[in-house]
Amino acid sequence: MSDARGVMFQFFEWNLPDDGSLWNALAEAAPYLRSKGVTAVWLPPPTKGQAGGADVGYGIYDPYDLGEFDQKGSVRTKYGTGPELLRAIAAVQENGMDAYLDVVMNHRLGADEAERVVVVEVNPSNRLEVVSDPYPIGAWSRFNCEGREQEHSNFVWTSEEFSAFGADSNHPEVSGKIYLVADRAFSDEVDKENGNFDYLMGANVDHTRREVRDELVRWGTWLIEVTKARGVRIDAAKHMAHSFTAEWLARVREIHGDLFAVGEYWTGSVETLDAYLKATNGAARLFDVPLHYRMQTAGELGREYDLRTLLDDTLVSRAPVAAVTFVDNHDSQPGQSLASPVADWFKPIAYAFILLRRAGYPCVFYGDYFGNDGSGGEGQQLVAHRTVLDAMLEARAEYLHGEQEEYPESSTCVGWLLTGDEEHPGVMAVVVSTADAFAIRMQTHRPGTEFRDATGAFRDTIRTDDDGGAEFPAKGGSVSVWCSV
Repeated sequence: MSDARGVMFQFFEWNLPDDGSLWNALAEAAPYLRSKGVTAVWLPPPTKGQAGGADVGYGIYDPYDLGEFDQKGSVRTKYGTGPELLRAIAAVQENGMDAYLDVVMNHRLGADEAERVVVVEVNPSNRLEVVSDPYPIGAWSRFNCEGREQEHSNFVWTSEEFSAFGADSNHPEVSGKIYLVADRAFSDEVDKENGNFDYLMGANVDHTRREVRDELVRWGTWLIEVTKARGVRIDAAKHMAHSFTAEWLARVREIHGDLFAVGEYWTGSVETLDAYLKATNGAARLFDVPLHYRMQTAGELGREYDLRTLLDDTLVSRAPVAAVTFVDNHDSQPGQSLASPVADWFKPIAYAFILLRRAGYPCVFYGDYFGNDGSGGEGQQLVAHRTVLDAMLEARAEYLHGEQEEYPESSTCVGWLLTGDEEHPGVMAVVVSTADAFAIRMQTHRPGTEFRDATGAFRDTIRTDDDGGAEFPAKGGSVSVWCSV
């Protein structure tokens, strides 16, 4: 479900306790999320990772183990058991929302056996540069998954299915090295960072091989059949051949119909995202990482940042139908390799830009909504913004109709108006200030109409004059959402 007023909710963050409680918590929260206007829920990777019950899910070990088999020290995943996952998805769907699964197809970690593989070393800063002669290593590359006893699939991943490996982390003297299999090459359909960003971590899946593509399609078809999910979030899209991603989606959709998809292509370059969309013929939408980075910068600079440029060079301005907008997520939160958190004071403003405007498909982050108990360590506390987000979600559901009129008043104060339409006559005026308190005069086209601030920052109401105009204020460093009564 991704209509003009749809809202995605990312129901996890990196530092959740590894107590197996998330699937049950989601099943319980489903009616509440729907009541707030959420239309789809993004779940973390449901598959068994190398750290078993403690793995966030991206260190994927066995893609066919959804928390059913005793592997890597546990039956359940970090989030619960397989049956609990299915009940959570059913609860999401019974409450009128779609469930999106996070799928990891770029790499494997936690192999059961090492195999002899002839490799060459490549320069980590330029993976196109070979820096050694070929020599053999013991590559951790065979995934027997014996705890599953070939249930669901008898496919065994071996060194034949991988193109590169990382150095054994148990040997710090070689840590950081990247080993390319001597008779293989990196895909040229990936991001050009580091010369070629095919390799990310662990055992690098070789998407150029037909048997690999066919197996991943079989797995994807099985996953959707078992879980009944109606969408996917594709992890590490920048590291996989774009032709593989497009083919995988096309073939899974042949079986399961119109499956929603959004790719995680982490780059601040909107040109790169635009090129990827063209290369894949728009097979998947993309997260608007450039917008996230602009929000981070705006939060750091405060009144020195020109709010009128916030949406410049972003995916939502370049290709709004393809853009999934977000403020923060599990990758950007403190402590992560891509840490780039948006300042807490700016987050309500940032969410106004994605929830209260027509363009883009917004995603609300678990950490921003529910907060965090700080279990990730010092400096990783997340602040909950639930009250203001509830107000914005309610306003979005009721007032995101009609034309969107812009009021770019100054570098530190901007606003916009949603005019409503015949079926939805309500009007919404949004005012943002990153400096001092300010007011913008807007023409609402509704003479003598009373407005209230949904955020609660102002308790008094405002009434438009005989021409339908009024001065709508915002306090310094905040956002106010004025809705017709």
